[in-house]
Amino acid sequence: MTLPGGERRARRRERFELFWGLLFRGLRASVTRVRSFYAAVGIFITAGALLAVAGTWAFAALAIHVRSGATQAFDDAILRWVGAHQLPWVRIAMMQVTELGTGVVVMMVVAIAALFLWLTKHKHSASLLLVTTAVGILINSMLKDVFHRTRPSIFPSAVEVFSSSFPSGHSMSAAIVYGTVAYLAGRLQERHRSRIITSVVALLLILLIASSRIYLGVHYPSDTLAGMVIGLAWAAFCMATLEAIQLVARRRAPEALEDERPVPAPPEREPETHRAP
Repeated sequence: MTLPGGERRARRRERFELFWGLLFRGLRASVTRVRSFYAAVGIFITAGALLAVAGTWAFAALAIHVRSGATQAFDDAILRWVGAHQLPWVRIAMMQVTELGTGVVVMMVVAIAALFLWLTKHKHSASLLLVTTAVGILINSMLKDVFHRTRPSIFPSAVEVFSSSFPSGHSMSAAIVYGTVAYLAGRLQERHRSRIITSVVALLLILLIASSRIYLGVHYPSDTLAGMVIGLAWAAFCMATLEAIQLVARRRAPEALEDERPVPAPPEREPETHRAP
């Protein structure tokens, strides 16, 4: 017997609601059994994925355009303009700036920051920085092998390069490392103004490193944009995951947060009053 359309939709809706009801009850039951930081990791590791979806989608859309050649005319036009407006002192400055995104410098920044966090007993933050950086390097290497884009040759580059062009490793590493370090530094600061300043400085540094790759002729603009987008998407996933884990730990495992408290702000000095002699 054929069911009317309204009755079929009602039954499908009932099955849909039953499925989601069972899913959410299962998740709630799992949360009530969380007793430690490490157990919370397994349950809430997907919470940060929502913040990274937009970045991943943007990267995928850009990668499709790059592979089809839709961005090539724009990329070439920008590099031709840059090549025609080269200044010796700017070229020297950009060569110094681009060093901040090289593997050696990035690894040193990560090592020093992670060591500081570990010694000040912010072990979860140190682990986040190390994992985010290591996996980010692996992701960049895999993406370069997949796309295998040839480096630009509009004008002679100022530095030697050996890997493929898309996405920019310097831009991606800068977005991951300096973005994550700024986030972790902000978590240790109580004053909102200090957090804003830290974030702005990190953003400017990321943009400068990405711009240096274009000015030196070793990357197309789409390469650097893709590197920043996917780098920030991966960093956002890791940051949001840590926040989600600690949100659960505040209720279920508060001992896991004892070493993750912000540094107290120094007390404000009271104005001195001069007594009359």
